Amino acid sequence: QVQLVESGGGLVQPGGSLRLSCIASGLVLSAFDMSWYRQVPGKERELVASITSDGKSVTYADSVKGRFTIARDDAKSTVALQMNSLHSAATAVYYCHGRHFNFRIIDYWGRGTQVTVSS
Repeated sequence: QVQLVESGGGLVQPGGSLRLSCIASGLVLSAFDMSWYRQVPGKERELVASITSDGKSVTYADSVKGRFTIARDDAKSTVALQMNSLHSAATAVYYCHGRHFNFRIIDYWGRGTQVTVSS
């Protein structure tokens, strides 16, 4: 059974930092492109950051460039999202996502972790 379990969310003041972690089980993480998405009520889920399966390419949403960093540790089956200089617009539920191509697209999602940026 494949599971992606996020942790590290919480309440942080504007300007603060949080580090989200996603622990994967039931799959070979190195075969998956991994991403972090976020969603606020009433809006579509948006891509925040992604990293390819080989770790050689990363992409970020324009709104987080220079402040967020995605990293993977396949040996520990984890993907992290370091978030710095947070502001209220970052308030959302953050989801870990894994994608693998094997004749078809295979997608897995975590259940999400709430991040609230507020004073």
